[in-house]
Amino acid sequence: MDNNKVRMYVSIANQQIYSHKHDSPWEYEVEMSREFLPVFNQLFTQIDRLEFSNFLRGHSRPFLQYHYDRDNHGIDLRTMKLYALIHEFTDDETKKFIERLPYFTKGNPRITSAPVHPSS
Repeated sequence: MDNNKVRMYVSIANQQIYSHKHDSPWEYEVEMSREFLPVFNQLFTQIDRLEFSNFLRGHSRPFLQYHYDRDNHGIDLRTMKLYALIHEFTDDETKKFIERLPYFTKGNPRITSAPVHPSS
């Protein structure tokens, strides 16, 4: 492991990233620089806010279908970004798994593993 990189454990389901393997259940192991930690946290925070907004909208306009709700598209977009980050910093086996998710289409990935740079 590179001196600048740390091993982290990501839970999409719990919207958390852990520094210790046994802190809580997790789905993905990543090896990345600590400067990317805020990127994960920001995406989790944005998803949480959008989900709360959806909760409120669901009570005020329950007739609005999921696929017409802009906040749901925002959640989907941020989830794709999370998987792209995980894809960038994980092992080959997990990369192959992520590439089989519906976010990827044959010959035309909807998310990429292009290098991601944290904002300054």
